[in-house]
Amino acid sequence: MLNLNSNKFLSKKQINDVAPSVFTNHPSSDVTEKYTFIPTEKVIDDMEMLGWKPVDAKEVKARKKETIGYQKHLIVFRNDDVVINGEDGDTVFPQILLTNSHDGKNSFQFTAGLFRMICENGLVIADTEFEDVKMRHMGYTFDDLQSMIKDMVEKLPLTVESMNRMKNVELEEERVLDLAKSLLDIRVEGTDNTYDSSAIEEVLEVQRKKDEGLGLWEVFNRVQENIIEGNFHYKTKSGKVRQARIVKNFKQDLQLNREMFSKAMEYAA
Repeated sequence: MLNLNSNKFLSKKQINDVAPSVFTNHPSSDVTEKYTFIPTEKVIDDMEMLGWKPVDAKEVKARKKETIGYQKHLIVFRNDDVVINGEDGDTVFPQILLTNSHDGKNSFQFTAGLFRMICENGLVIADTEFEDVKMRHMGYTFDDLQSMIKDMVEKLPLTVESMNRMKNVELEEERVLDLAKSLLDIRVEGTDNTYDSSAIEEVLEVQRKKDEGLGLWEVFNRVQENIIEGNFHYKTKSGKVRQARIVKNFKQDLQLNREMFSKAMEYAA
């Protein structure tokens, strides 16, 4: 879960404190002559001109000393004029996530998501109609950014439709357990770790009254949160029981959220 601050926007100083690579003013020495350097700071300024302000920032840990300052980073934007007020009192802010790096390996990548005020729960939407949008550094213009953001906002009803579809589905107890298992499988996939029925019970634990019940939206949100926050135990290959860790790497966070939302949507079919 992205640890977004729901109450205020971030200043550039606050961003720099947690993700200094955002403000690097030149590319790494590994880029080719064809590479056009566009600082992430410029995109932040342009996004603010469009009404979207930063609410969260992260960067991946540089593995080598020479990559410090050029590594992949994430900025999350929100526009307080764009908000979804559900009839059930569940307020959701659409958000736009920007990832970039200054090593020549990444284009600007924009992803749409939802942010629930009730639990500071960041959700990445996995609808096929709402795929990531990439913009090359070469030829970047404010007009192109404005056009892309406009297109993403126009597609927001698709996001709302997905959320409402989930809210309109009630699950049988067996399906609840099956969904929890399916989402846990996504978290442990690619590892030698396993889990038992107690882990399923742990990820189904209700953290707040709003997420009680057998509704698909409620079940998904509490399972997703518990999985991302590491609120369950697993068994290692040697049989030792361990407490899961919170997912802090934003690339893993985005990927898990995307896959879990996509899996949950299968239960709304």
